[in-house]
Amino acid sequence: MPDAPCPSFATAQVQGGYDPAAVQYASVPPIYQSNAYRFGSLAEARDLFALRREGNVYSRTGNPTATVLEQRVAALEGGVGAVSVASGQAAVALSLLTLARQGEHIVAAHQLYGGTIYLLADTFADWGIEVTFVDQDDAAAWRDAVRPTTRAFFAETVANPLAQVLDVRTVADIAHAAGVPLVIDNTVATPFLQRPKQHGADIVVHSATKFIGGHGAALGGLVVDLGTFDFTADAARWPQLNEPLARVPGAALTEQFGPKAYLTLLRTKYSQDLGPSLSAFNAFQLLQGLESLDLRMARHSSSAQTVAEALDVHPAVARVHHPGLPASPWHGAATRYLPRGAASVFSFELHPGADAEDDFARAAALIDRLQVAQLVANIGDARTLVAHPASMTHSHLSPEQLAAGGITSATIRLSIGLEDPADIVADLTGALDALR
Repeated sequence: MPDAPCPSFATAQVQGGYDPAAVQYASVPPIYQSNAYRFGSLAEARDLFALRREGNVYSRTGNPTATVLEQRVAALEGGVGAVSVASGQAAVALSLLTLARQGEHIVAAHQLYGGTIYLLADTFADWGIEVTFVDQDDAAAWRDAVRPTTRAFFAETVANPLAQVLDVRTVADIAHAAGVPLVIDNTVATPFLQRPKQHGADIVVHSATKFIGGHGAALGGLVVDLGTFDFTADAARWPQLNEPLARVPGAALTEQFGPKAYLTLLRTKYSQDLGPSLSAFNAFQLLQGLESLDLRMARHSSSAQTVAEALDVHPAVARVHHPGLPASPWHGAATRYLPRGAASVFSFELHPGADAEDDFARAAALIDRLQVAQLVANIGDARTLVAHPASMTHSHLSPEQLAAGGITSATIRLSIGLEDPADIVADLTGALDALR
């Protein structure tokens, strides 16, 4: 299909970014299982390496199968382009490393996936990049955290594991007043439930491993530049984009590549140097999953609402963290930002026991009884998954970090799959009944 805009979300997720005429009219994008590409001449090779011409050089920096995935997700998010990488974690890391260098600063929400917190608080500190964490719902905290060295704001549209819904517009406005872009992890919502660009975000990252792939079979990540942030407005703040780059001959990236300067730097420096390449086969699997994204997300969301309502009235449950419930502090934000349905990744609390070990024992007794819900360290799968964040995905956080994220030793995370929702409810309520 040519690069002309697709008429609707459903059509774009199936056909976007692919021209069958380019590859023997194959209706499905093929797997280009090649680590390198033959050049027509040395002159062509020189132009490709100098970025004077678009094309394939080496699969560490790009692959034709991955390119289809990039173009398709960029179209769904309304972006100017995308770069695919080997995992969602790599997407988060590279999206921010392209913005913040040694001695610079990022403001991020407390309410993040545990692995992201480890990355920002630990590994980024090793590299001389400081991160201040704030309550995502406290506008003043975002504003007060800004420094002259701040280079980005970072948050999740729907937080993992408690499903807090970010007020994207408010945080975007504060970021822009500070002169920095808002980078949003849209993994849990996906572009079907929310397009952050409509609310002021500038860059979106995805763990395509989750709902985009949808079947727990392939790792992958994407960084999408929404084309809304002007890196030339304060050129001195972004020398990596506004001064000539030694590895790219000629003028500054913003002069040569315009709205794609940020992605060009991400691909040609950080992805190329660090090497988190997305394999052609994984890109193919993610494309297969993407084709049914809207159908699956509608089912995930609807079933999650049913499960949340059932848990909310169960006497063994102290609290359900689901923004689709009217009592949720984020119900209003969900109504505004998630009109197609709330998240299918959410958590609930067991009644607290005598101490953390007692809570763990009760969580284990519950989880060990489950038959439909599977104990897996993943979300966004076709299967319903359960986890205990305090001992699994967020286990290395300090008590203060867990408290800031709203996670207790009695928190149970769910990722509602595509099974019959009645079976999921029966599985959970049966285990809860036995727990009582």
